Amino acid sequence: MQQQRNTNFYAIGLSYKKADAEVRGHFSLSETAKIAILKQARTKGIKSLLLVSTCNRTEIYGFAERPCILIDLLCDNTKGTVEEFQNVAYVHKNNDAISHMFKVGSGLDSQILGDFEIIGQLKSGAKKSKNAGLLNSYLERLVNSVIRASKRIKTETELSSGATSVSFASVQYIMSNVKHISEKNILLFGTGKIGRNTCENLVKHTKNTHITLINRTKDKAEAVAGKFNLLVKDYRNLQEEINISDIVIVATGAQNPTVYKSLIQTKKPLLILDLSIPKNVNEDVRDLENITLVHLDDLAKITDETLEKRKAYIPAAETIIYEINVEFNAWLDTLKFVPTIQAIKHKLTDLKNSEFSTQRKKLDNFNEEQAELISSNLIQKITNQFAHHLREDSNSSDESIELIKKIFQLETTKNV
Repeated sequence: MQQQRNTNFYAIGLSYKKADAEVRGHFSLSETAKIAILKQARTKGIKSLLLVSTCNRTEIYGFAERPCILIDLLCDNTKGTVEEFQNVAYVHKNNDAISHMFKVGSGLDSQILGDFEIIGQLKSGAKKSKNAGLLNSYLERLVNSVIRASKRIKTETELSSGATSVSFASVQYIMSNVKHISEKNILLFGTGKIGRNTCENLVKHTKNTHITLINRTKDKAEAVAGKFNLLVKDYRNLQEEINISDIVIVATGAQNPTVYKSLIQTKKPLLILDLSIPKNVNEDVRDLENITLVHLDDLAKITDETLEKRKAYIPAAETIIYEINVEFNAWLDTLKFVPTIQAIKHKLTDLKNSEFSTQRKKLDNFNEEQAELISSNLIQKITNQFAHHLREDSNSSDESIELIKKIFQLETTKNV
């Protein structure tokens, strides 16, 4: 695939490090927004980009002449403004953007150290971009390299020892702050990825059988409940279930609050955990004295001995990232001579076609099929020799490329 001249590879975005949950919510990308950005990117001449939107970050990786093009794409399709973005954002370019993706995908940049759930987002984003024709060889190779690094870190280090996700942190919080947890009524509202993981952790660690699931699409809740023999209620029963619960966990993908003060009539203590971005529990519930509201940003601040121990494995993870990053950069270096090899092949093919035309006129019994086979094999062997030389002699490959261009009088295009 061709990369346009004067473009660079950028990673633009915001995360939990500088943007609180409310601001992150302004830039959260719904599935509809992602589709819109991919369509809009094509109209702006962008050849390759990848979208990531999780509870703790929103990012765009892509090629553009200037990062503001990608920033405008994000702001045009979310509630966020350019001014708001600039207050909390980061912009990484070329090698720095590559390094950033490795850190994100490896769990080193996660809100909870070692949380690898972002890898699923990178895979999903790459698939969507590829289906839209917006994933060039550079970005696809980079994503695959990050996935490799993530897998090696999981298997070769204990950076992700135990559970590390926000969903586990929520269950850990409940177990630390609620007495007789196995006897409490728990409502889980939302059965997306975070909801499913939270449900699994609840069943595993609390031994609670009084867990009810609600989802706008009931069959999705039933699919999750079936694995653990849990109860499912209709969305229309949400208010009723909230008021008979001791703990409510909200993990929906809604763009606006779905739980608010007027839904709550119970006077008994009620713990509400909001694991959603944007926030799905209205702040007005804090007006009720019996309500304790905890957001995922609060959960991420929880540290324990296990989390502290994981920090010891950061150097080992960074070594793995370095090794795979070196491999990726070596692959990038080979790309600079790909256009030259292609140009040589085209030049030799043109010479072959010209010679064929001459021989057809000279020879009545010219065997074009046999000549085509022999000449094509020779062209491939010649170009392979050039490619081998350039790969093996990387220190002087720039000089070799210029000499080859001069000898063959080549015009090449820049590829990625």
